Amino acid sequence: MRSKQAGYCNGRRCPTGLVCYVLYPSFNLSLTAGAAIFAPQEYIMRKLFVLLLAFATTLTSMAQETPATSPELAAKMKKTFDLSNRAADHFMIQLAFNGWQGAPDSIANRIGGLQRSANVYVMLDKPFKGNQQLSIAAGIGMGTTNIYFEKMNVQIGSTNTVLPFVRTDTGNNYKKYKVSTAFLELPLELRFMKNPSSPNKTFKAAIGVKFGTLLNAHTKGKNLLNSAGNTLNTRTDKVLSKNYFNGTRLAATARVGYGNFTLFGAYSLTGIFKDGVAANVKGFQAGLTISGL
Repeated sequence: MRSKQAGYCNGRRCPTGLVCYVLYPSFNLSLTAGAAIFAPQEYIMRKLFVLLLAFATTLTSMAQETPATSPELAAKMKKTFDLSNRAADHFMIQLAFNGWQGAPDSIANRIGGLQRSANVYVMLDKPFKGNQQLSIAAGIGMGTTNIYFEKMNVQIGSTNTVLPFVRTDTGNNYKKYKVSTAFLELPLELRFMKNPSSPNKTFKAAIGVKFGTLLNAHTKGKNLLNSAGNTLNTRTDKVLSKNYFNGTRLAATARVGYGNFTLFGAYSLTGIFKDGVAANVKGFQAGLTISGL
């Protein structure tokens, strides 16, 4: 169950004035210990995404809604740019930190380290004839996520109806352990470029969505240790299974930057796991995009 109250957190006035969400527990180990989960890294990245989305939306709206109040202004708005230096297609590479929003404390407290990921897309960009500062872009590519755990095994190969998240504090555990996913994705963006004639030296912003289908889900553990921290073996153990994961993903995206570099944020509108097998956890990313836009 989820409730919200604008401007308040746990009965106290929220200094940010934002709407805070509170999650209530109703599950076992993988679904217990709800309440609001705002770890510093997660809170910062979610806030960055909201700011990017609001900023990009405002800019694209202003670009479309500025009224022509005089012939001079109308002529200026209809200015034709030289697009000879603007490529119609290009690669888009994203390096990001990612996380899980909505994970119960019993799981969130076991997530440690830098949750890094990377995305790669090929995009086709089509400027609007009526306003060359605006364009629509579509593409295809690969999106990945990695979530690192400390002294916890996520048994995605289990046959249980509920996905087991098993603590390994008092037993054998891996020095490095992660849950990884890879999606084939179709991104779609509405873009704004201040000066389309100089795409590598101008301000840029974009908002959009991306649709994905799950290609791979696996866990990987390296260097098995005993409870005393002594190495038992140095092999890598890998388990592949998509049984507990949603097969599709829909995410909202936003980017703001200059030239070939933009900051980006992405927030999944669909849950990571299937209904009933784990908490309603959603993924988010924030990082750097390198591309023509």
